[in-house]
Amino acid sequence: MTVVAPASNTRRAAGERPTRRADAVVSDLLERIVSGDLRPADLVPTEPALCDAYGVSRTVAREAVKSLEEKGLVTARQGIGTLVSPQEAWNLLDSEVLAAIVRHDEEYEVLDQLIVVRTVLESALAREAARRRTADDLRELNELMDELDTCVREPERMNLVDVAFHERIMLVSGNQLARAIVKTVHAEARRSTRYSGNVTVADRERTNLQHRGVLEAITAGDSELAASLMMEHITDAWRRRRPRAKRQPTRR
Repeated sequence: MTVVAPASNTRRAAGERPTRRADAVVSDLLERIVSGDLRPADLVPTEPALCDAYGVSRTVAREAVKSLEEKGLVTARQGIGTLVSPQEAWNLLDSEVLAAIVRHDEEYEVLDQLIVVRTVLESALAREAARRRTADDLRELNELMDELDTCVREPERMNLVDVAFHERIMLVSGNQLARAIVKTVHAEARRSTRYSGNVTVADRERTNLQHRGVLEAITAGDSELAASLMMEHITDAWRRRRPRAKRQPTRR
């Protein structure tokens, strides 16, 4: 167990009044934990040390630590102090935690896991959408598909319509919990250039062919084909976007 001092560059000048809010303290400590600067079982600085380092009151410092506890990043131990929690205890569906993990995902392990989550859940939702779709659902999906075809040379616009197309299929499925999970993880991933990658016009055209295949299966009520094509689409799109992982240095 290691006692870790606050980041030295955040220490306020003598006599300076506390001005920063709890969210600023949370943001900095979260970044230090996820980056590995603060490791599991390390002791988080005490309230007085946090007050001095971040220029906040004890109430604000206490609020920040409580927020980190709610995110699963730290655990208070009676008679010991507040310890950094192991990664398996972190709340990965918390938007701030997930965003920080994606930022530090050098080997794309978390993004690869995210794709697994998407393929499993969205293929199941496509299967259900093929069973539940109505004429109104199909009309809206076809309108989105037509719009996708018109914006293959407008990446930002296509990204938005792409999300709307997938969102509509998830809505048709009626599974609100699975939809919420996908939206949470996908929204944070989309903010990362590591996830969006470098996509060409040819890539976007291929993506739309896959979109149309999923739509045709849903229209035909072929639930198993819809699920299979959705899984293939998400997996293939990530394979084309995914950068190669960094090579490990060769030992001599």
